Amino acid sequence: MTTQLQHQMRYRDRDMIPRFLVIGMFTLMGLALAIVSFAQLSGAAHVGVLQEAPVVESRSVTIEPSGMNNYVLLENGEVIAASTDEKGGFYAVIGKVIDRRRIVHQVAGNPPIDVVRRENGNIAVLDPSTSFTIELIGYGKDNIAAFARLLD
Repeated sequence: MTTQLQHQMRYRDRDMIPRFLVIGMFTLMGLALAIVSFAQLSGAAHVGVLQEAPVVESRSVTIEPSGMNNYVLLENGEVIAASTDEKGGFYAVIGKVIDRRRIVHQVAGNPPIDVVRRENGNIAVLDPSTSFTIELIGYGKDNIAAFARLLD
């Protein structure tokens, strides 16, 4: 003899996710796959992909750790900016990224990086020792301005 609760749960397990939602989910997945496949096979131009513009201005600096979580930017041995400066904390973020990248690529020493302004106005940080480029877009105006000040 089954109780009313057991009888109710037997049918409820089948109806936890309505069938039309499962069909809709797989239909949406199939459509997305079809659209991406068509775009790739037809050779459609990539939209929203950053196009690197030519460099119009450049400055070579060395970024060095200075104490706990602080970084300084040097040019010819002279400090030109530091992460402890007002609105300069982003230097430490980029410094840590570059340090990590250099460890992974086993770069010896501390070669300089290039801070560049591109023809389209974008600011970028280039590390020639690892062929690494950080395009400073989407990081916030204060963070981008910190590196733009190095070029002004």
